[in-house]
Amino acid sequence: MTEKINMDEKLKIMAGQLPEVMNALSGLHSEVVKDGALSARTKELMMVAIAVALRCEYCLWKHVPEAVKLGANREEILEAISTAIVMAGGPAVAYGSVVVLNILDELGI
Repeated sequence: MTEKINMDEKLKIMAGQLPEVMNALSGLHSEVVKDGALSARTKELMMVAIAVALRCEYCLWKHVPEAVKLGANREEILEAISTAIVMAGGPAVAYGSVVVLNILDELGI
């Protein structure tokens, strides 16, 4: 596992290099995450599960804290990971048990 990553900071740096692309991505993210039939919190939990299934540590450094900011607790985040385990199998177990638990511990959740 890499060190703690501030993805908001990294995304700002990338936005300076690729402003049009990052503005488009930011707009898409904002539109997708806003409350609708599913709450923003639920959508962030879904993104946590997808990030575990895809083994995207950097995505997890973005979406676990976002889910927490939106009110998700440790139990909910771990339950979201359980869906990734069902869909992605053993690699998701390994990734979720190392990366996500480290992030939650770092956040004090």
